[in-house]
Amino acid sequence: MADFKKTVSTLFESVDIQINGSRPFDIQVHNKLFYSRVLSGKSLGLGESYMDGWWDCEALDQFCYQMLWGRIDKQIKVKSPAFLMHVLRAYFLNAQSKKRAYIVGKEHYDTGNDLFSLMLDQRMIYSCGYWKDADNLDQAQINKLDLVCRKLHLKPGMRVLEIGSGWGGFAKYAAENYGVSVHGITVSKEQMEYAQESCKGLDTSFELKDYRDLNGNYDAIVSIGMFEHVGYKNYRDYMGVARRCLDDNGLFLLHTIGRNTPSRSTDPWTNKYIFPNGMIPSPAQISKSAQGLFVIEDWHNFGQDYDPTLMAWNENFQKSYDNLKDRYDERFKRMWEYYLLMCAGTFRSRRNQLWQLILSKKGIKGGYSYQNSHRPNS
Repeated sequence: MADFKKTVSTLFESVDIQINGSRPFDIQVHNKLFYSRVLSGKSLGLGESYMDGWWDCEALDQFCYQMLWGRIDKQIKVKSPAFLMHVLRAYFLNAQSKKRAYIVGKEHYDTGNDLFSLMLDQRMIYSCGYWKDADNLDQAQINKLDLVCRKLHLKPGMRVLEIGSGWGGFAKYAAENYGVSVHGITVSKEQMEYAQESCKGLDTSFELKDYRDLNGNYDAIVSIGMFEHVGYKNYRDYMGVARRCLDDNGLFLLHTIGRNTPSRSTDPWTNKYIFPNGMIPSPAQISKSAQGLFVIEDWHNFGQDYDPTLMAWNENFQKSYDNLKDRYDERFKRMWEYYLLMCAGTFRSRRNQLWQLILSKKGIKGGYSYQNSHRPNS
């Protein structure tokens, strides 16, 4: 047991984290079995032991930043059998197959509109805000929605397809402010029903559908925070669907979290507890999937903006937990704060990115720009 403690302590010390130290990013260990659990389970063991109350940290976001900025993963040479099985499973199986497409909807997005309505902004936008000229979450999300509309050069009467429509926040904003018609698809029943109610009276429609079943022709396509559920085996098919449904002169905006290097699996803890079958793409994987199908007109990285977005979500969650604790127990609370704050650390360390790509089918004559675009009624 002493050897386990020494090994874990040495790993943390390599990135200037102390066991039972006094700084906000130091961890306080309450159970001596913590050390063997982390060594055997890696990130899964670290996350589950936090959920079980085996350790605490005053600032999980800073703890994660400290680990990733210090490249603690490079210090871990030996992979556990469970980790290797996770990687092999991802390599040989299509975890994001059509049969499995609705799992994340049931297990994550259907968790409860009560939780998300208290955690998110007033428009229920569950993706990165755009914090330029914003000092609060609501304004950051409005900025992001308007940025998307301007990048797509939306004009009244245009038909827009949204792949992954969430709770209808984009559709409502685009229909109200840009006079477009929006058809959204989602794999979450709770999201679809909420969006239908929220957008009543607007030129919008929503349905429960997998993207592979899409047909029709649209003037513009938008996908915000959905590509992370597609999986590398399906990236090419996804791009093929977008090309099939996009008018020859239309634009496709892809908004996705990204990672710096390719991967064929996701973090085991995140996969088990938060986003089953999720996968974050790399630049090479995106480029390869679009090759021969689209011209990449613009590639915008504002990953640093996900840090304040996640911190705002956690602040809302913590403030609202008293209204949620009858349904969500203490272990769920620890799981959820771990998810939000550790994610904030991944973006702060620049290990994760947030990209918006603009793609066209043939290339835009004279080049692409959105700087002079504005709302039709402004």
